[in-house]
Amino acid sequence: MRIDGKVVLVTGGSEGLGAACAAEFARAGARLSLMARSAEGLRRAGGPEALITAGDVTSEESRRETIERTLGRFGAIDILINNAGVGLYEPSWSTAMDQARRMWDLNFFAALGMAQLALPHMRARGSGAIVNIGSIAGKFALPWLPLYSASKSAIGSWTESLRMELRGTGVHAMLVCPGYIDTGFQRHALAGAAPPKIARGKRFAISAADCARAVRRGVERDARTVLAPRSGWLLIAASGLFPGLIEANLARLNGAA
Repeated sequence: MRIDGKVVLVTGGSEGLGAACAAEFARAGARLSLMARSAEGLRRAGGPEALITAGDVTSEESRRETIERTLGRFGAIDILINNAGVGLYEPSWSTAMDQARRMWDLNFFAALGMAQLALPHMRARGSGAIVNIGSIAGKFALPWLPLYSASKSAIGSWTESLRMELRGTGVHAMLVCPGYIDTGFQRHALAGAAPPKIARGKRFAISAADCARAVRRGVERDARTVLAPRSGWLLIAASGLFPGLIEANLARLNGAA
């Protein structure tokens, strides 16, 4: 898909990968609609030309307002980037259920809700793209992020199903699986903290700008799945070929003896 002139709606667009996607797609000539809770952050990320909607993406009312304002301003939504999400560094067997539900509402159900509102317009026009930001943690589970991994696995499975549902409509669904990105992800987690070995590994993280560039290139070539960095495919292959070894190593990183 050619980006120039397209309308791109980004959730979680006030900082991190969302703000980086806003900058990357704007440079490619896109018109921006950004949604997040922080109006100030959205203004910084989008600049004077972007349409900003401050609201909670887990709210049906806020989702509808964002879609309606975007269509009212631009008359179309060409690309929806479901980026909003949050981590939860707690064992699955002791996570408070309200925290688990809060994370799933943001990581999965908010994305589903946005897609359900945007897709009728895309299907009617016979073009568009749904871009769901998953995680490499959705390809193989991380023991320090067990319920987060489960939510991102669900995003991946749904995106693959959605792509097949939309076949022949002119609308494409793309999954993005970032690895470790240098953002405020750990700081904004709902609860818990990354194990020390994982926290120290931040020096190996890719930048949000690099990941956003991979997202934009993926949209341009109608990719099915984008991994950033691409070396993540090696980890996925290894987890399939040597699952016991990978599980043991991940458990050690999590602090197991």
